[in-house]
Amino acid sequence: MKTQERGAAGVGRAAALPAPGGDRLPSAPRERKPALAALAVLLVLLGALGATVLVMRAGDRVEAIAITERVPRGQPVPDSAITSVMVAEDSDIQYVRWDQRGLLKQYRTATDLVDGTVLVGSMLTKDKGLQAGKAVVGLSLKSGQYPARLEEGDTVSAYRVGRQSATGGGEDDDSGAGGGSRGDGAIARGATVQTIRKSSDDTIGGGNLPVSVVVDKSDVAELTTAASNGEVALVLDSADGS
Repeated sequence: MKTQERGAAGVGRAAALPAPGGDRLPSAPRERKPALAALAVLLVLLGALGATVLVMRAGDRVEAIAITERVPRGQPVPDSAITSVMVAEDSDIQYVRWDQRGLLKQYRTATDLVDGTVLVGSMLTKDKGLQAGKAVVGLSLKSGQYPARLEEGDTVSAYRVGRQSATGGGEDDDSGAGGGSRGDGAIARGATVQTIRKSSDDTIGGGNLPVSVVVDKSDVAELTTAASNGEVALVLDSADGS
């Protein structure tokens, strides 16, 4: 009897012991979802396609004309002053395309152009005439009669120099060649330098510098008289006209 009770107690204790770790029941294999995998692949492809479209749109570029040197207002744009650049295409900006460069000879600049400017249509005009009441006068200036850094498009004033200063008046004053119409020797104010013809052998103290200036017609007579006698000097005006 005791033997049976002991045997039953041993069986109970054995049943209460935990099962060894290696004896876990095998788990059921996870269910595969091919539809989700296909959706993930589709999303990746759509993202790549969208990125490609954005890159392609950003790459819509046109070959336009850029300015490489200063071109004053009212002047034609020479071939030596242009180069080609690639710019982003924009329907709101009327770039002058590189393949249109042959048409530039038909236009003049509507404003001063500087190096690095990308040319657009509003910067050009077909108006080749001078403003009403203006005239162009040619000058031949010696060294010392013009600023060293004189450039086309600059605003200058023309002064009488030479015999008047040396003689202090006399016959030149009686002939109207001296003194200047403005009382201070100024012949023309607010003139614009239209062209400067610089040659490769221009040096300090060298030959005369041919310069053409746009002045008021009322200043033409006195300016040309002084210019014919070599008695004109140009002075660069400040940017604010003061």
